[in-house]
Amino acid sequence: MIVGRFDHIHDQADRHDSQPAATGFPRGNLGASYLGGGRCRFVVWAPHARGVDVHVITPQEQVVPMERDSRGYYHVTADSVEPGALYYYRLRQENEEKERPDPASRLQPQGVHGPSQVVDPSFRWEDSSWQGLPLSAYIIYELHVGTFTRQGTFDAIIPLLDELKDLGITTLELMPVAQFPGSRNWGYDGVYPFAVQMSYGGPEGLQRLVNACHQRGLAVVLDVVYNHLGPEGNYLADFGPYFTDSYRTPWGSAINFDGPGSDEVRRFFIENAVSWLSEFHLDALRLDAIHAIKDLSAQPFLQELSIAIRHLSERLGQPRYLIAESDLNDARVIRPRRLGGFGLDAQWNDDFHHALHTLLTRERDGYYVDFGRLEHLATAFRQGYVYAGQYSAFRRRRHGNTPLLNGAQQFVVCSQNHDQIGNRMCGDRLSQLVHFDALKLAAGVVLLSPFVPLLFMGEEYGEIAPFQYFTSHTDPTLVEAVRRGRQAEFANFQWSGTVPDPQDEATFQRSKLDREMSKQGQHLVLLAFYRELIHLRKRLPTLTNLSTDDLEVVSFEVERVLFVRERNADDEVALVFSFGDAPITTSLPFPEGRWRKQLDSAEQKWQGIESRVPDELDARGAITLTLSPRAVVVFARLWES
Repeated sequence: MIVGRFDHIHDQADRHDSQPAATGFPRGNLGASYLGGGRCRFVVWAPHARGVDVHVITPQEQVVPMERDSRGYYHVTADSVEPGALYYYRLRQENEEKERPDPASRLQPQGVHGPSQVVDPSFRWEDSSWQGLPLSAYIIYELHVGTFTRQGTFDAIIPLLDELKDLGITTLELMPVAQFPGSRNWGYDGVYPFAVQMSYGGPEGLQRLVNACHQRGLAVVLDVVYNHLGPEGNYLADFGPYFTDSYRTPWGSAINFDGPGSDEVRRFFIENAVSWLSEFHLDALRLDAIHAIKDLSAQPFLQELSIAIRHLSERLGQPRYLIAESDLNDARVIRPRRLGGFGLDAQWNDDFHHALHTLLTRERDGYYVDFGRLEHLATAFRQGYVYAGQYSAFRRRRHGNTPLLNGAQQFVVCSQNHDQIGNRMCGDRLSQLVHFDALKLAAGVVLLSPFVPLLFMGEEYGEIAPFQYFTSHTDPTLVEAVRRGRQAEFANFQWSGTVPDPQDEATFQRSKLDREMSKQGQHLVLLAFYRELIHLRKRLPTLTNLSTDDLEVVSFEVERVLFVRERNADDEVALVFSFGDAPITTSLPFPEGRWRKQLDSAEQKWQGIESRVPDELDARGAITLTLSPRAVVVFARLWES
């Protein structure tokens, strides 16, 4: 069982933590920092170069030599450089000179191969009253900027924020926006971690979006990638040992977090995280695939990053969070540092998704082979991970450990996300795999769970457009390699169909949402159902107070019914999830007392068949109910006045 929060342990640990070591680092931020009055400071780490110049191209061309320090940093403050100026770094090496964009560029107006641009750091923020949200209040809506609207920009999202707020969403999560090749990409091929994608609206567009979110009481999470960089436009190796040959990742060279030069590499990515959370007022970062961050040092990069962000939160007087994506089922990721953990705030929980998905679809290919029983979902409700040291048939070894010291608010759960949809062969959503009543059931399981729920864009109204993998690389060899890689990726799955061509613009266009469908038929009903579920989650104290301390979960494998009872001092709810394909009459362990039905997905107003579950129950022991197939029913206990 997951026990309560351990904030006091974090606090004790922080008294022993210090800021990440900065010995030998030059003062000032990496990249180009406009100081005002036509003066701009440039800082770059380039130990592989014998010398570095700033080559300012426009509006007035000049070449400014930089000064080197003992750690391989080059720095200079140049005159007559205003925001909008374009520049390269000229790397002088033994037998040649190379001109490269700034690794810490804030803007790449001509793409990943073009010059970097000095940006104006000022922005008129209007979110001074925003104090952030606790993780327990997060109801996350994940979206891809390029496909969420027809325009595919930050600014185009702003008019839709009120709709998301009305739905009950409290937090927006953006897939990566760091500059990537071309104009269409999931974002995991980014090569300039500090630069905001130009085709989305650049840094000012992102600032306008965050500002608008905060004005509406919405938090904003950004997905960042610290386990690899994309292949096209990746010039970091020309500057220094950013990569290591000691490890490999599924996407190429691993980043050097524990070898010679790794202090400076860590500084680069920690400063990047601080930049997103301070310069752009973001509330949290989702760290992509941390299992691909290879690091055997005594103080791992992730732990050092956690310390840095906790100090930033204290300095700002507002919470800033780190949410990991990890398939390790390793509680050390989110365990307090004082107890030997990395101290990250939360993580995505794949096990919850897999347990739910297999019950809804009956798929058992690939990693789904480890799931399929109702008890798997019951275990996910009780402790977060399903695999906490048991043998995994998919991995052919034991997998995971037990998250005994972690709170429920540290697990983000979903029935759909960009990976679980987009990494299917044809990018098909749950709406294309199961019946309408199963979509309601999936929503109920996620939104009524004791964990932090995440929705993927369009899920709330049953969007039918796929979310497929798309790119716009310019290197023909790379394009062909990506095509072959996508074909090989699905070898463990028995999916039928043809893999969509990632490079074909039609693949991207097919993935755009059609929000008009939310205004009619079952789509409109499903949207209202999601709204009601979120309203219940916020209204009933037990569902609001994320905890599994007083949680009872009983699975009825033959009947395919999951019974969940949650309680606290002032409230008690009972959740009944029926996964069967036909009506089932079964006895459920309601505690003695009176119970009133709060929601029933089988009622006609939710376009279900007529429910046979009564509006009130008077329990004197177990209660026998006739449940509709693929249904969710919510009861709240009535207390005697």
